[in-house]
Amino acid sequence: MKALLIYVFILLTFLQCSKKGEIVNTDRKDIVDIGSRLELFLDTFLIEKLNNVQRVLHAPKNEGAVLLFDEPWEGPFCGYATIIKDDAKYRLYYRGLPEAGMDGSDIETTCYAESDDGKNWIKPDLGIYKVAGTFNNNVILARDAPYSHNFSPFKDIKPGINLHEKFKAVAGTEKTGLAGFISADGIHWQKIQKEPIFTEGIFDSQNVVFWSIYENCYVCYFRTWTGNGYSGIRTISRSTSKDFIHWSDPVEMDFGNRPREHLYTNQTHPYYRAPHIYIATAARFMPERQVLTEEQARQLNVNPKYFNDCSDVILMTSRGDSRYDRSFMEAFIKPGIGLQNWVSRSNYPVLNIVETGSTEMSVYVNQNYAQPTSHIRRFSLRIDGFVSVTAPYNGGELLTKPFIFNGRNLFLNYATSAAGGIQVEIQTMEGESIPGYSMEDSQELIGNEIKRAVSWGDLTDLSELSGRPVRLLFKLKDADLYSLKFE
Repeated sequence: MKALLIYVFILLTFLQCSKKGEIVNTDRKDIVDIGSRLELFLDTFLIEKLNNVQRVLHAPKNEGAVLLFDEPWEGPFCGYATIIKDDAKYRLYYRGLPEAGMDGSDIETTCYAESDDGKNWIKPDLGIYKVAGTFNNNVILARDAPYSHNFSPFKDIKPGINLHEKFKAVAGTEKTGLAGFISADGIHWQKIQKEPIFTEGIFDSQNVVFWSIYENCYVCYFRTWTGNGYSGIRTISRSTSKDFIHWSDPVEMDFGNRPREHLYTNQTHPYYRAPHIYIATAARFMPERQVLTEEQARQLNVNPKYFNDCSDVILMTSRGDSRYDRSFMEAFIKPGIGLQNWVSRSNYPVLNIVETGSTEMSVYVNQNYAQPTSHIRRFSLRIDGFVSVTAPYNGGELLTKPFIFNGRNLFLNYATSAAGGIQVEIQTMEGESIPGYSMEDSQELIGNEIKRAVSWGDLTDLSELSGRPVRLLFKLKDADLYSLKFE
């Protein structure tokens, strides 16, 4: 009966619009097709109106140090790290550098660690290079300056890719350009060609590449400056390629009307649950913003060249164009308690966010730079938990833009208090409640769930609405809404 009512309602709506000369057109630019993609509230892509609710940036939880840079070939200046979740194995790559002022030299190495859970890490004895007098080390690249300075690997998920190049990497400086590397196992690497694959950048940072399912090409985000050479503000540019060898002309990323800040690393990568959304956990660098005195630096044994600045982690997003969304100027991860966290080039995030539990994902940060205690620290966050639409006790509403979906059920990732709740109404794109899916029909959601189906009485099947332009009206009370998905 409800399905019949819905059909009649849609038909009448269409006829009314036709009588008015307003033919329903699903190709309207203001109607987005989200298919069965997971959508988060990191930006305003789906949001039409907020009433007494707001988007809130959530801080990851400090879970402690997980990897110490305590080997002779590692040391206080390790950095530019990458984590790759390769099926059941976690792979971690980072620069080894025991001495200051030796960037781009043969003393730099690329080191490797691995884990079965993303929490407990080992440094395997690989026996590939003799370093510091021993083959018993975890070094995968050595004596190939300057490529260990910023070696940045990724797992290539391009369809049909040859197994011998399952892993790829880029590394290099302005002088050398970015060289391309390939590997079958993520441990033994070789250059893809003698010449660099890309030369149009400054590259004095960690430059990142990935295959984008969404854009159907390789995407590179790399260091440039707003001025000529090394002048102005450290910023980020972007290029694309179909074959990893030939790249488009660089385009400097746009930050909208937000204030410009030095962004030392960009760490842009597809969110593993929603690869059409790129997450950038960038290192915000504050040059000459000094916190430590010279005496405090001596007490901590900080290298004297590395305590005149400070930095933290910020969160940006992109949907595959030349613009970052910087909805939040506030820090995503603030420096921790203790002066050791307020030195130059500390708090630089590791590339990629990975799942480390059924309800948890992890982001990793390089801390205590230029100190004997230099290490990587893990931070945890609920799945999809970057940003939520948050309502107070007295309640509020979220209205989406009109969109088209594909699926039978609507699932939400949400949390409420014991007194709170969430209800959902499905509307036409003109904002009229669809019979059977009104706020009065909506079953209130109470609890804390990563994935929970929405129901209207005993009705959950949305097949009749799939492919039709609709809106969602959320009624929230003392609740956080993180994401939604039709499937």
